[in-house]
Amino acid sequence: MRIRLCIFLFLLSTAASVAQSTFHKFRKLSRPEKGWVLAHPFKAKKAMRITSEVLVVVDTIKRSGIIGTDIAGGKLDAFKHAYWMARLSLELGEETALALGKAHEKGNYLQYKKHKLEDSILPDSVSSAMDMRNNVVGAGFYGNCRTYSKKDVQGIILKKLKNGELSIIKKDAEGHFVYCDGTLINMSEWQGKWNIPKCLVTSDTE
Repeated sequence: MRIRLCIFLFLLSTAASVAQSTFHKFRKLSRPEKGWVLAHPFKAKKAMRITSEVLVVVDTIKRSGIIGTDIAGGKLDAFKHAYWMARLSLELGEETALALGKAHEKGNYLQYKKHKLEDSILPDSVSSAMDMRNNVVGAGFYGNCRTYSKKDVQGIILKKLKNGELSIIKKDAEGHFVYCDGTLINMSEWQGKWNIPKCLVTSDTE
């Protein structure tokens, strides 16, 4: 009887710890993302698991350096969004995945208004447009096929990145944002602005 009681108390404390952790993560979400969670209560837990797995993969690829380390408008950033949507779409459906992607971008706009950084920079309109384009590519390539493994999905997204099917923001060799004609953008002149004239290009651009 005592052993059963100990097991029960352990399970109860574990469940309480998980619930507290989940609540903490929920509190950190933006208002639009919280709205998505409340509208999809049974899918939210799975989405949280998938997101955690995606971040691990992105970190692994970042450390490998195969597509660079630029998580703010670069190829790694493009991969992250497309791969995230692809994984979500595979398990939750394309429409549900894109709805979460849109909620995330709305959250980024609210972050911008509160002057909160994402990946060390303030969100802006072109960065948001880039994310949405990559989200659509990632979520939309399955068709009726649902037999891809996680490794397959990763390889397919990397191939799409290499083939120029994703979008990145144009930068110079030193990693500075530039206009579409290649001239340097003086970011100090655009500090705190949403509509910065950055240039979206295909992901095969060097």
